[in-house]
Amino acid sequence: MSVYFRSSGVFELGLAGILLVTILLICTTEGLNSDGQHLLELKNGLHDEFNHLQNWKSTDQTPCSWTGVSCTSDYEPVVWSLDLSSKNLSGTLSPSIGGLVNLRYFDLSYNEIKGDIPKEIGNCSLLQYFCLNDNQLSGEIPAELGKLSFLERLNICNNQISGSLPEELGRLSSLVEFVAYTNRLTGPLPRSIKNLKNLKTIRAGQNQISGSIPAEISGCRSLKLLGLAQNKIGGELPKELGMLGNLTELILWENQISGFIPKELGNCTNLETLALYANALAGPIPIEIVNLKFLKKLYLYRNGLNGTIPREIGNLSMATEIDFSENFLTGEIPTEFSKIKGLRLLYIFQNQLTGVIPNELSILRNMIKLDLSINYLTGPIPFGFQYLTEMVQLQLFGNSLSGGIPQGLGLYSKLWVVDFSDNNLTGRIPPHLCRHSNLILLNLDSNRLYGNIPTGVLNCQTLVQLRLVGNKFTGGFPSELCKLVNLSAIELNQNRFTGPVPPEIGNCRRLQRLHIANNYFTSELPKELGNLSQLVTFNASSNLLTGKIPPEVVNCKMLQRLDLSHNSFSDALPDELGTLLQLELLRLSENNLSGNIPLALGNLSHLTELQMGGNSFSGRIPPTLGLLSSLQIAMNLSYNNLTGSIPPELGNLNLLEFLLLNNNHLTGDIPKTFENLSSLLGCNFSYNDLTGSLPSVSLFQNMAISSFLGNKGLCGGPLGDCSGDPSSDPQKNTDAPRGRIITIVASVVGGVSLILIIVILYLMRRPTETASAIHEKENPYSESDIYFPLKDGFTFQDLSKSMSAVAGSYGYIAPEYAYTMKVTEKCDIYSYGVVLLELLTGKTPVQPLDQGGDLVTWARHYVRDHSLTIGILDDRLDLEDQSTIAHMISVLKIALLCTSMSPLDRPSMREVVLMLIESNEREGNLTLSSTYDFPLKDDISRK
Repeated sequence: MSVYFRSSGVFELGLAGILLVTILLICTTEGLNSDGQHLLELKNGLHDEFNHLQNWKSTDQTPCSWTGVSCTSDYEPVVWSLDLSSKNLSGTLSPSIGGLVNLRYFDLSYNEIKGDIPKEIGNCSLLQYFCLNDNQLSGEIPAELGKLSFLERLNICNNQISGSLPEELGRLSSLVEFVAYTNRLTGPLPRSIKNLKNLKTIRAGQNQISGSIPAEISGCRSLKLLGLAQNKIGGELPKELGMLGNLTELILWENQISGFIPKELGNCTNLETLALYANALAGPIPIEIVNLKFLKKLYLYRNGLNGTIPREIGNLSMATEIDFSENFLTGEIPTEFSKIKGLRLLYIFQNQLTGVIPNELSILRNMIKLDLSINYLTGPIPFGFQYLTEMVQLQLFGNSLSGGIPQGLGLYSKLWVVDFSDNNLTGRIPPHLCRHSNLILLNLDSNRLYGNIPTGVLNCQTLVQLRLVGNKFTGGFPSELCKLVNLSAIELNQNRFTGPVPPEIGNCRRLQRLHIANNYFTSELPKELGNLSQLVTFNASSNLLTGKIPPEVVNCKMLQRLDLSHNSFSDALPDELGTLLQLELLRLSENNLSGNIPLALGNLSHLTELQMGGNSFSGRIPPTLGLLSSLQIAMNLSYNNLTGSIPPELGNLNLLEFLLLNNNHLTGDIPKTFENLSSLLGCNFSYNDLTGSLPSVSLFQNMAISSFLGNKGLCGGPLGDCSGDPSSDPQKNTDAPRGRIITIVASVVGGVSLILIIVILYLMRRPTETASAIHEKENPYSESDIYFPLKDGFTFQDLSKSMSAVAGSYGYIAPEYAYTMKVTEKCDIYSYGVVLLELLTGKTPVQPLDQGGDLVTWARHYVRDHSLTIGILDDRLDLEDQSTIAHMISVLKIALLCTSMSPLDRPSMREVVLMLIESNEREGNLTLSSTYDFPLKDDISRK
């Protein structure tokens, strides 16, 4: 019995031990306090790729030793700080965060957290620092944030948070810093912002915040930084900004703010940075701005500011950077800039400033970057600029500066960029521009400089771009340039260089642009050109080059634009040209090339312009040219010895605007597939042996007869019906007495041209200058391209009447006027084209930049996108009568020809008048000269 009880006692004791262990285990688990439990729930919502949170264990009594967790030192510690920044965490932020009611510091920045900010964060009522920046959070800012009355810093930048800023933010009475830039926030700033008396920093740029800046912003009396750049804020700047006396930085660039700059900003006397650029501000620069004694950076560029620069600008003695560029400022450059001794950057380019560059600017010894380009400045470059030892960037292009370039320029300064293009400078290039081996860009285009390129420039190892277009430089091709390993652009167009292109050119392995057009280069091109594997554009047009086109050029696989026109190249084209698959422009016209057109040219799927006229190509037109699906500007095969029929495959070129096949020996009919050429603006089939009827579409039926002359077998449309009646063939009647008719027409055209110019000039005001040249783009117009604005009330009907009256009244030009016509006919043709465009479209010559910037560019873009439709015409004109519409469209085509970018591509006034006469007689028709090319686009080589 005793044994039984003894055994029973042992059993009970063991059972009790097991029970005790179980209880201890349960107590241990239940010992993890509530903060720890909330943190484990937070962890469950996260993906911890690198196990940074591996010591977060449920077996601990408190989380105080866990990674990123800090607790109070009380008897019962609670979590007051949670720092999980930069832990490569992903997932979502759990609502359990709201259980950490003692949390004061929470940083989850620089992770990949997604989802919304939980509204439960409003339960963390003691939170002072809340940082969620640089994640992938979305959704809206919860209104419950407004409960965090102790919150001092809130950073949610670089996320995808959307919606508007809640009014409840105005309850954050302790808030000092609010950072929310680079999100998707919308709507206006809340007016409750006035309650944030302690707020010092607002950074909410690069969002879509709209509305205007509320006047209530004046309540933020502690504000030092207001940053709202790159939003959609509109309206005017409130004058209440002037009440922010502690403001040091006002950053509002790239918005839609309009109106004047409020003079009250002059009261923000602690302001150090004022950035209002890229808005729609107008009016003058307020003189009160000179009260900002501590201002260091003043950026007002790319607005619509006008008036003069206040001479009191010299009071900004602390300024280091001032940028007033891209406005409409007038008057002279104030000499008072010279009082700002610490000025390092001064940009005033693209305004309407006049007068000379003040010599006083030469005393600004700290000047690093000076850009006065695209103004109306005259006079010399100040001699003292050569002594500015800190000068790195000096840009004065697009003015009317004269005299020589200071020859000591570069001797004392590490020049990096020098751009004096588009001026009237004379003399020689200074020899020391690259003295300190820092120069990367030298642009002296469009001046009257002469002499040789100095040795100091030819040996400049840092040089990347050398642009000397449109001067009077002489000598041979500078082979020393081929030793410059960084050189990517050599542009020597329109000078007086002579001799051969040396084989050393093949050493310029980084060369991307080689432009040597309009010089006197001779001999054959070297085969070493094929070594230029990075070459993108090569323009050697209008020289005296001879021999074969080197087949090695096909090794330049990056080539996009190749212009060898107007030389004396001979022999056949390399078949391998068809392997230059990046080619967009190919100009080979006006050479002595012969043989067949290579079939492989059909592989050039990016080609937009093909000019091969004026050679001796023979054989058939390759049907593969119909594969050039991108061909848009022109296909010119005129003045060759091509035979056979026109391939119907050319009808697939539905983007093509100009097709010139005239003066060949083509036979057969014009393919019916040409009815698909919906973009065609002009074509010429004259002087071939074509037969049959014209395609039945209106484009061909209404085309001028000159496009088909010399094809006795063609009929239909302007050529008369195809009945076979010899008496009804206008070509036959035209060709028979051709000599006498040409003489009469020449006289008529001469008289009409002269009188037409007189009539038009009489009806116009005095000439005004065109806008300044645009930076980085060579002016494509000749010196004689001056636009004459229309006299008020002068309409298309008036012009039509004038043309009709002149054409009907004058049929003879006196011999003494012939020379005057020859001199003036090219000069006014561009202006005349602009006049026609203005009349027809109802638009002014200057257009908004997003529409091309000028009327000619706008018209070209419209035709490209919409073809020649009624929509381009002024809706105030009579658009009911179809014959009137056809007539206006015909004249519009003439206007486009007159405004071709290159003066060489424009018709003569004689040709224009002939086209106008034929247009009057045959409404809607356009006469195309048989000797005329029609590129109708910017000369690609000039870009």
